[in-house]
Amino acid sequence: MRIVRHKEIFAGRIFTLSQDEIAISGRRLEVECIRHPGGAAVVPILPDGTVVMIEQYRYAVESAIWEIPAGRLEPGESQCACALRELEEETGYQAGRIEKLADIYSAPAYCTEIISIFLATGLRAGHQLLEKDEFIRVVKLPMEEALTRVLTAGVSDAKTLTGLLMARNRLAETGYAGFAATRPEGEK
Repeated sequence: MRIVRHKEIFAGRIFTLSQDEIAISGRRLEVECIRHPGGAAVVPILPDGTVVMIEQYRYAVESAIWEIPAGRLEPGESQCACALRELEEETGYQAGRIEKLADIYSAPAYCTEIISIFLATGLRAGHQLLEKDEFIRVVKLPMEEALTRVLTAGVSDAKTLTGLLMARNRLAETGYAGFAATRPEGEK
């Protein structure tokens, strides 16, 4: 694949939008691409295994949705630093330990955004530092209830679905807060 022509048609505060012509497999295609600096998301876990989530109003979907804390990378900021910053800003918690779980694409058909997902433990309570455009309520749920909401469409945000499932798996691997590995029925 090679870019034949690149034209930026919009530059906003969060992303840019381009119209490009690409050559791939002997053909030329017109494509549109949202170029995004990337972000980080964090699954915060209290010592008893409770997940600290947020309920946040999202204009694009005209609804308040349940999410894990997350945000856009600032220029020169690492994904880990972004996750720690967003955790404190959105929930008021600080992490004693943070572990990267994965990098995911948010919408690879048309967007360059990569979200790094982290697991945060050893949490210390503090105060939210919300930005002026954030309307966030902190919600604490047992992990199994959060996962039930994932399976019943009570949680519909992709990074949150991925983060909760990956965190649950990692917590089971380590035995954190009594989490046990789940095994297929009949397996010992």
